Amino acid sequence: MTDIELASIPGGTLQLVDARRNLRRTEQLEPFDIGVYPVTEALVAELIGVTAEHPRRPAVELSWLRAVRLCNAASEWEGLDLAYGVDGEDVVWHRDSEGYRLPSEAEWEFACRAGSTGPVYGPLPEVAWSAADGVRSPQDVGARHPNLYGLFDMLGNVSEWCFDLLDPDDDPSRGARVFRGGGFADDAWNVRADVRRGAGPRSTHDDVGLRLARSAE
Repeated sequence: MTDIELASIPGGTLQLVDARRNLRRTEQLEPFDIGVYPVTEALVAELIGVTAEHPRRPAVELSWLRAVRLCNAASEWEGLDLAYGVDGEDVVWHRDSEGYRLPSEAEWEFACRAGSTGPVYGPLPEVAWSAADGVRSPQDVGARHPNLYGLFDMLGNVSEWCFDLLDPDDDPSRGARVFRGGGFADDAWNVRADVRRGAGPRSTHDDVGLRLARSAE
């Protein structure tokens, strides 16, 4: 099976800003593990038996609900407890599980920043694929420089689903879920560590994928 490469991220504190609602909150994060790369077409092919046309590209056209099921499929493959209970469109996160899951929004931003305080962790042309590159599809993972945690493509290439609702007051089964990071067709304004965007849990996009996470053992 394609290896799932994870990096260990230390615990810490992050101020999460919701510019749409003019809110700020401080999150205290426990140590966690997160994928060095976005989930690739090759990994999805092995997990669910589909064809990978571009094995090293990030997998896209995956809804949030499909992303949750892929996390569970990865856990099943490795014999881990499932992180999610899924009943139709109702999803429960078993927070004490050791299985693969989507990062929380705060975990994603903390991992993306890797200690940096600015909107990006390096010069955008060196770390991210964006509209400035003029590409028309996701690019192979790992082609640009990683951040200081050794994570590739946290910014640009494809946005990545997080577990959180875009608006915490929404119905969990229908409300928009957060995706972060910006994609290959996004202008620099959207390819930043602090930009929050989202979409319905059943929606699919050609520039939104996922990155696996696990709670630290």
